[in-house]
Amino acid sequence: MTAVVAAICGVYGLVIGSFLNVVIWRVPRKESIVSPSSHCPACDTPISPRDNIPVVSWLLLRRHCRTCGEHISFRYPFIELLTAALFAAVGVRFAHSWALPAYLVLAAGLVALSAIDLELYILPNRIIYPLGFIGAPLLLFASAIESDWSAFVRAIAAAAIAFAFFLVVHLVSPRGMGFGDVRLSFVLGLFLGWLGWGELAGGLFFGFLYGAVVGVVLIAVKIRGRRQQIPFGPFLAAGAMTFVLFGVQILHAYHPVAH
Repeated sequence: MTAVVAAICGVYGLVIGSFLNVVIWRVPRKESIVSPSSHCPACDTPISPRDNIPVVSWLLLRRHCRTCGEHISFRYPFIELLTAALFAAVGVRFAHSWALPAYLVLAAGLVALSAIDLELYILPNRIIYPLGFIGAPLLLFASAIESDWSAFVRAIAAAAIAFAFFLVVHLVSPRGMGFGDVRLSFVLGLFLGWLGWGELAGGLFFGFLYGAVVGVVLIAVKIRGRRQQIPFGPFLAAGAMTFVLFGVQILHAYHPVAH
């Protein structure tokens, strides 16, 4: 059953990944994600259904627009494959939980936010707010079905704690952490807190750890300077997803008596 759920989620992830490419391109430019239909950003020619099949169309078109020949970035199939892989992993993790839809939404939102932050150094409210507004009711629904109201209460408390902590960090060092990261921390706290306090602490800690390690490496190889900004959103997303997917195993390895 778990394998079936994972396979279905993976296929669904390919489709959602294709949609996320639209979101990643249009949201920072304040364009509608609904209309017009998908089109080539170079020549504005609408993309036909046969050229809009995730990954496959990119390969068949040999990475170029059918109409104008403009190069199609590898980012498009990468986002589709990444989303499919994350959806499949979430399917394995929550195959027997009513929280599955909530964490699929989280994975999709974090992929879009990470891609935008890496490119433009922003975390759009048009993604963060819907992620929270959709995720909270889904987690509430899961708590109700599974008769575990303490999980939702913990999620709300964790979201508030994460927001307060990141707000203090932002006020102390506004150049080191933007307010978009503070907003995102509330959402991450909500999803991590629903799983447990250990997942909350571990997910946020790993976000800082990933950011510190990658930052040091980039500075060491002189790709980035000490004063240059490094987007923090992708590291927070990576830390959160690490503990969403593997938090139980990590916490058990760290403190086997606790689990």
